[in-house]
This record gives sequence, C-alpha cells and structure tokens, in this order.
Amino acid sequence: MKIGLIGAGRLGLCLALLIEDTGHDVLASDIRPDYVKDLNEKKYNGSEPDVKYYLEKANNIEFTTDNIRVINECDIIFTLVATPSLDDGSYDVSAVWKVVEDFKIAAKEKEVFNKSLVVGCTTNPGDCDEIQDHLSVDPDTFGVNVFYNPEFIAQGTIIKDLQNADTVLICGDKFITEHNHVKVLKKIYKHIQSDNCSVHYMSTKAGEIVKIGINTFLTTKISYANTIGQVLALSELDDEIDSVLEAIGNDSRIGKKYLKFGFGFGGPCFPRDNRAFASYAKKVGVEFNIGQTTDDFNNEHSKFLFSYFTKKNKNNLPFVFPSVAYKKGTDILQESQQYRLCLDLLDAGHKVHVLDDSLKDVCDDRILYSKPTGYFFNVDL
Repeated sequence: MKIGLIGAGRLGLCLALLIEDTGHDVLASDIRPDYVKDLNEKKYNGSEPDVKYYLEKANNIEFTTDNIRVINECDIIFTLVATPSLDDGSYDVSAVWKVVEDFKIAAKEKEVFNKSLVVGCTTNPGDCDEIQDHLSVDPDTFGVNVFYNPEFIAQGTIIKDLQNADTVLICGDKFITEHNHVKVLKKIYKHIQSDNCSVHYMSTKAGEIVKIGINTFLTTKISYANTIGQVLALSELDDEIDSVLEAIGNDSRIGKKYLKFGFGFGGPCFPRDNRAFASYAKKVGVEFNIGQTTDDFNNEHSKFLFSYFTKKNKNNLPFVFPSVAYKKGTDILQESQQYRLCLDLLDAGHKVHVLDDSLKDVCDDRILYSKPTGYFFNVDL
C-alpha cells in the first residue's frame, strides 16, 4: 500500500522515512520547491540526527509540492502541517483545513472513497470531529475517514523518539479497531516501535486532549523543579539544588525525568501545547487551570534567572553561553529562555559570548562568538 504524507518538515520527514523503512512506498509533499528538490536528490541540510542515514538508504520514497497528487495516488494520507498558536492560546489549524480542501479538489479528479486522512499534527479538542463532519456531508468526500494520530517527540531526537515511544494513539469513531487502514497503521508502528510501546484507541477529541495533556503535565513538572530551585536559591542553598531534586525524583510516584533546575521550557511544542490546554480548559469552564499558571510562572522564571546570574557574577565578568538554542543539540531559537536571557544581559550592558555560532545569522549582532580571554562567567544549567 502506498502511503502519503503532507507536510514533510522536521517531524513529517522523519516519519515518512521511517514508514518507507517498513517497506511501504511513500509520496510526501512540502510547499518549499528547493527543499523538495534537495530531498529527491538525497540532500538534507538540517540538523536532525539520523535523517541523512535514512534518506540516503531510502529507495521507495518520492517528494513533491503537489498535495493533490499525494491524495490521488495514496490510500492513507498523513498530514503534519504547522499549527501555530493564536493570540487566545488555541491552535491555528488553517493549514490542516487547506489539506481538507485539497481532498475536496482531488475528489473532482478521482474518487477518494475509503481513503483515510491521518492528522498527526497537534489540533484543538474537537477539530478532527469537525473535519470528519465537514467531509462526511459532501457527496464527493463522504467516504473519507479521519483519524487522529499525534506523535510524542522532542526536537533533536525525533527519529529516536518515534522508534522508542511509550504510547501510540490511534483515534477515531467507535468502530476504529475494525477499520482496515487502522490495521495497516498498527502494523507500521509495530515495525517502527520497540516492543514496549502500547497502542491506545479512543475518540479523536479524547486523543486531542491526551496530546496536550501530556505536554502540559511535563511543562508543569519542569516549572515545579524550577520553583524548588528558586526556593533553594533564595534560601542560600543553591549549591544543594541538584541533591534536593534528585531526592524528590527518587520517589517512584514522581520520577526523575524533567525534574531538573534550569531554563524554563521553550521551543516549538511545549509553550504552545501548554497554552492550548489552558485555552481549552477555560473554554469548557475550568476557570483556575494549571496550564495558565504554568505559562505565567515560566515567563517569570526568565526574570528570576537574570537576577540569579547577575548576582552570582559579582565581578561583572563576560557571560559565556554554550548555546542559545532552546535545547542542546538543536538549532531552534523559538521561545528559547537561553536566548531571552542573553538579550536581557546585553540590554543591561553586559558582554555576552556564545560558543556555538550555528545561529549567528539569526541572532542579535551584539553577541560575540569567540571565547573571552581571561576570566569569564559560564551560563550553563
């Protein structure tokens, strides 16, 4: 069976390559012509680990800019297009709806009955139900099945995370486990995943809540660890922060993952998923919700770190950052607290050096990219 994918960005490309590795023919689309041309020539200029390896050995994958072709040629079509945050915290799903409209255009050229649209990008609770309803009332697309199948990954380890996921969600109507395409999806994930992965079936709306609920739990845990760190620092016990958090995390009810004092959460996923959860909780009537509180604390934490580091740097030495990306091993500045602190220090008149110059072209030109001579203050949590 030929598998299609619309939105071959960081995550989409990784998933497309792993699906191809299961033995399926794959046709993937992206809106960037030069990027598509490079991928067809097996050229990858990104920083995501293992992509080059899988791209170079892939023999049954093709890239295109034509979404309609993907829909017409494939039976199962994943979409992993961007869903950025709106001002109210909810997701802008206009790119997903563009894919839905592409299905309707494709239906004018070729029958799309019994094709499946698998939404892999993060959407608002209720969006996939609305998409299914929209397609079902059109006589040309009433036979299209909509499933929600989000991925749980982190930038910089996408392929590794896809291969070692704890959970796979396949979400649809109450007959979901009987659908032939769902059986195909399950086989694909069985090939990609480790044996420890469990598959969960539920309604699309419940699955959409699971996706943002997991990430909101993680942002809450990060913020809790930073709260403990602040309490200890203000108690003049900052040299024991790691020991205290290790002891707390050793409790099996809590666990050590994501329990470390450091910069607040950033990047393209955690902040927006946290805000989306807060937005939806408010929409359904949860007035005092943890998503909003966590987001507020995370913003304030960057101010705390400015005070924390400037007080520790008593001799006003140059500040040195290993990197200003939101996470080590990535080239992403989006909502990076490291970069925010860097800018705040520069605005306050401090000298700032960054050892990794990979983001030099998009960073403030006041940053210095050489290691300072003499003494310096290292900013690394």
